[in-house]
Amino acid sequence: MKNSILYVQTSDTPERQYSPLILAQTARAMDIKAMVYYLGTGLKVLNPEIAKGIKFGEFPSIYELLKQVIDSGIEVYACKASMKLLGVDNIQLLPGIKIVGAATLNDLALDARATMWF
Repeated sequence: MKNSILYVQTSDTPERQYSPLILAQTARAMDIKAMVYYLGTGLKVLNPEIAKGIKFGEFPSIYELLKQVIDSGIEVYACKASMKLLGVDNIQLLPGIKIVGAATLNDLALDARATMWF
């Protein structure tokens, strides 16, 4: 995809949650297609209760930031294989997050102009 960036979140470390979401919103404001893909332990922060509890300084909570990202039309994906691997395949996710297969990450990465991993 011309002018597209895929941001991949692999970590549940609270401090690492802001970068892909803020960068995705910035890309969108620059008229760049942005997508965010969660896998591995990064999936844990997609639980609304956990996302509401992650907040630093004057920034909104990760829950609020994820809602802003989704509401702005940025696609957010959750890896079904990682969900099964972690035993969280019944986890409640924020509305608007698409649960996809592992092959989707490969397809998105091949189609994106750039990828960034967190």
